[in-house]
Amino acid sequence: MCRHLGYVGPPVSLAELLLDPAHSLLEQTWSPRDMRGGGTVNVDGFGVGWYESGTEPARYRAAVPMWTDSAFGGLARRQRASAVLAAVRSATVGMPVIETACAPFTEQQWSFSHNGVVAGWPESLAKAAGELDVVDLMTLDAPTDSAVLWALLRHRLRRGEDPAEAVCEVLQQVVRTRPESRMNLLLTDGTTLIATTWGHALSVRRTADSVTVSSEPFGDDEQWTAVPDRRLVVADSRAVRVQPLNEGELP
Repeated sequence: MCRHLGYVGPPVSLAELLLDPAHSLLEQTWSPRDMRGGGTVNVDGFGVGWYESGTEPARYRAAVPMWTDSAFGGLARRQRASAVLAAVRSATVGMPVIETACAPFTEQQWSFSHNGVVAGWPESLAKAAGELDVVDLMTLDAPTDSAVLWALLRHRLRRGEDPAEAVCEVLQQVVRTRPESRMNLLLTDGTTLIATTWGHALSVRRTADSVTVSSEPFGDDEQWTAVPDRRLVVADSRAVRVQPLNEGELP
């Protein structure tokens, strides 16, 4: 069911954030602590999007376990970023294990990840996907639930909708029909992190000048606060807001 992480704050190396800490995202590939029955390891690929300069993220994705990719290890020690969205993947049975199925999904300033699964895929998303442009459907990154969720969200962002409201609308489309879906979503523009908890774990770490959200705490566990289930998180380097997400009453 994947693990993901978002960071906004002073520039850090990707290795400092993803590889070096105790129980880092790297370790969560083979030894996650809180999968909640959604698999045992996250070895079906990984991806990292980072913001170094300008408004559009750079991106690295691979369809292999993070620890096997020596090229990324070298890159991570050289590359510094003021915002990062990263994910390690546990593919749902029946979905392809390919590079383009790995988060983050990106367009312009946006990076997106989905930690979970849409129950009843693909039939459960057929009606929602009907609102999308045919070309968007024909050019999905991969034939997966996460890629369709990104297309639905991207459609709203292109129309200029408020990002937090757009995330909630996409979640609502799914859970009204299949509330048992796991819908931990994570979106960033390199300045703000927008995340949801719906069936999966998430924690927040706030410092004087940074904020990190992660499926599982890493580094000093005492710095982290667990986010309850069915919550929306909107955070930047100055503040963190957490509010309930009630089925049928989403913002």
